[in-house]
Amino acid sequence: MRQRSRLRNAAEYAAARFLLATLALLPFSAALSLAKRYVGLLDRLAPKLRRTAFRNLEYAWPDLPQERREQIVNGVFTSIARLLAVMARFPRIHTANVGQWIRYEGFHHFEEALLRGKGVLFATAHLGNWELSAFAHALMAAPMHVVTRPLDNPLLEDLAVEYRSLSGNTIIGKKDFVRGILRALHSNQAVGILIDQNAGLDDGVFVDFFGHKASTSPSFAKLAARTGATIIPGYAVWHEDEGRYVLHFDTPIAMSGDALVDTQRLQSHLESVIRRYPDQWLWIHRRWKTRPAGEDPVY
Repeated sequence: MRQRSRLRNAAEYAAARFLLATLALLPFSAALSLAKRYVGLLDRLAPKLRRTAFRNLEYAWPDLPQERREQIVNGVFTSIARLLAVMARFPRIHTANVGQWIRYEGFHHFEEALLRGKGVLFATAHLGNWELSAFAHALMAAPMHVVTRPLDNPLLEDLAVEYRSLSGNTIIGKKDFVRGILRALHSNQAVGILIDQNAGLDDGVFVDFFGHKASTSPSFAKLAARTGATIIPGYAVWHEDEGRYVLHFDTPIAMSGDALVDTQRLQSHLESVIRRYPDQWLWIHRRWKTRPAGEDPVY
């Protein structure tokens, strides 16, 4: 990978600090409007993101009318703007006011899992507000561990860790994540892992996702088999009627011990959730980039 310049790192960091500061200063409605402008600028400067979203929808959901696809893609950018506007407020969100931003649904699944004593693996995704879901869980229940891929810009990585840790969570980098996860589960704690990204040829297995083979990491399923942890799908989606997010904990998914079978179960459940909230999933990610041998590229 080409080495990044210090100037570029500093410029990106300054821009991120400016964005968070301006969003934090305004009332939420005004902050959301400004966040939409920021995301709209990103949309114009990086048109490939919108093209990728449309290509994904054409590939994965071919029977959708074009008008509906446009609604979903526009909704994705609105969802990102909402995430940014809320994340900018992390330093001011605490146990006394977190309920204004999010509530639980299915919390009993987490309570019952803790009684088993083998820890909890949250199967989550870039759906709704994945940053707030972990942040708020630490305030409403208990701090947890979050597995993340370190950002290419070390200054932005430090900033992300700073915000993600404000509520007491521990960040586990993917470079040495197994040891940290095993330690947390052994202590009957919770670990959140994103399971919706393209995994590549070397690290992934192909499972069905929206009717097409998608390269997916089997690490989550292997960890589940190794530890016996309870697997709970968890995601925070925006509910317009309430004006806040709902952190859904779905019924735990039973694991068979077969990594391929279990990875398919996880992806099938995730697909069902995305179909319910399509405008809140990150369709701009090239989920089907890696193809099985002999298949034409999607993008």
